[in-house]
Amino acid sequence: MQNCPVARTLAALGPPSAVLVLSEAFFGTNRFGDFVRNLGMTESAVTARLRHLVDAGLLTREPYQEPGQRTRYEYHLTKMGLDLAPTLVSLMEFGETYLPHEEGRQVMLTHARCGERVTAQVRCADGHDVAVDEIVMGPPGMQDGEEGDGGSAEGQRGGSGG
Repeated sequence: MQNCPVARTLAALGPPSAVLVLSEAFFGTNRFGDFVRNLGMTESAVTARLRHLVDAGLLTREPYQEPGQRTRYEYHLTKMGLDLAPTLVSLMEFGETYLPHEEGRQVMLTHARCGERVTAQVRCADGHDVAVDEIVMGPPGMQDGEEGDGGSAEGQRGGSGG
């Protein structure tokens, strides 16, 4: 499984509650007490998740000190953590679409500049939207247009790509 990029990513993310901590960090939470309060998790659970995310290289732990207070720590996304933004947007879209809350939509992501809804898209490096049945899995260095060992993603549905 170590050859599978999905398995490696899931190992780096850790338990599902760590993904919730990461999501909070994306939307500006960076102090321990705020993670605990916003997520409704215990302090020990938040401590464990933050430690895991720092060890995985997704967050940094940086000291700060309020006047007259002891040194505390803030948590900030690394470049690697920031690069998970499309994944989190996809998870949020999936949840709102297929697992809706009984009271309706709970979250709407919008573009700060134009106000339009933010969505996750699958595109090739040339900017084309790509359907799942148009994705070909192959070895690194495969030339454009070549068929990989497994053909299209349609033929790969039984495995994880690893």
